[in-house]
Amino acid sequence: MSDIIRRDPRAEWIARNRLHPLHAAMQQQGQTSWMGPNGIIRKNPHTIAAGFIGPNGLKRIDRSGAQQGTAGKRSATTEVVQLPLHVVEQPAFHICVVPDMVGGRLSSHDKDLLGLANKLAGSEGAVVAVLFGEDKEAAFDTAGVDRVLRIEGEAFDGYAPEARVLALSAVESQLAPRHWLLPDSRTGGGELGRRLAAKLGERPATRVWQVANEQAIGRAGAGREDLLRAVPRLILAAAECAEPVSETRHEARPLELAANIAHSLARIEDLGPVAVDPAQIPMAEAEFILSGGNGVKDWQLFHEAAVALGATEGASRVAVDDGFMPRNRQVGATGTWVTARVYLAVGISGAIQHLQGIGACDKVVAVNMDPGCDMIKRADLSVIGDSGAILAALIQLATEYRQGGARDAA
Repeated sequence: MSDIIRRDPRAEWIARNRLHPLHAAMQQQGQTSWMGPNGIIRKNPHTIAAGFIGPNGLKRIDRSGAQQGTAGKRSATTEVVQLPLHVVEQPAFHICVVPDMVGGRLSSHDKDLLGLANKLAGSEGAVVAVLFGEDKEAAFDTAGVDRVLRIEGEAFDGYAPEARVLALSAVESQLAPRHWLLPDSRTGGGELGRRLAAKLGERPATRVWQVANEQAIGRAGAGREDLLRAVPRLILAAAECAEPVSETRHEARPLELAANIAHSLARIEDLGPVAVDPAQIPMAEAEFILSGGNGVKDWQLFHEAAVALGATEGASRVAVDDGFMPRNRQVGATGTWVTARVYLAVGISGAIQHLQGIGACDKVVAVNMDPGCDMIKRADLSVIGDSGAILAALIQLATEYRQGGARDAA
């Protein structure tokens, strides 16, 4: 137990808040990281050497392998920084990862899982990503994938856990991986991992948030206790189980499945997704959130946009305090921490507490009149303009898209 890293809440608070008076002093002392809520050390991206200075003086990170810019103060010169290529020509063993791939792309949970796989693989093993169906991901190389094994066919589309377990059994026969890693999630990985464990006769480690000193540490007792055990072959890992790969590129070489996949009569029939009212989805579980702040002047238009986009509504503390939104829709450290794949912030300046609450969101889109506000700096995509005009345009585009889809179906 003495090897478990302990947390310093005050140091974490200062390290992740650039506006804190002591933040700059911590950076000068080399304290550029803090521990996340699940015990994983998080890095401050503003202190990472590999990157470039953007037009606003902010350090940006380009994970594509071709970073442009300078490594110091702002300058008009440009240099290309190539991430080192990690190649495993003849791997001594394989680590098989089955990511959820919600929406056909790697989620932050999937990337954490690949980071853990690379930690277990070291320099001699190869990380194999086992994918079902088509995907839209173009960054497997920078996510730490050495081999990509795609299993295609209508039998594996939709909800088909039995067929997928049989396919993974074929992968087991061909590669005999040292470890299987799946996300312990509600989006399929948790169920598929437990079914695979039953098929292989393995006792999995579940809700694993850290692997250290040849021990897997998982949550137990409703999340109040840690359960330590030797690292098993099959690991169902929680979010933030490891740092995502960020400093190397990998081959992501295609791998073919030579063994035949056994087929059996499916006992489960997928009838397709069931329509769910986005307003009834808890914000902590929502995949797409439309959040409004002080910059929203027409709240009726905001609600109409949420319906048209099929988004779950959220709000900043200012909007809640002013009575425009209920308290259970407040996003932030003093409200609800959200993990949406897309977070659309309209008229939100970006207070520290709010930015903390959206820290785990995959993509943040900001609509604001102030190009220098903190939310614009945090966003992956920014739109500078009047919120009312932009919301009206979004409603029109969404309506036209749905009408076009209906005509195509007819």
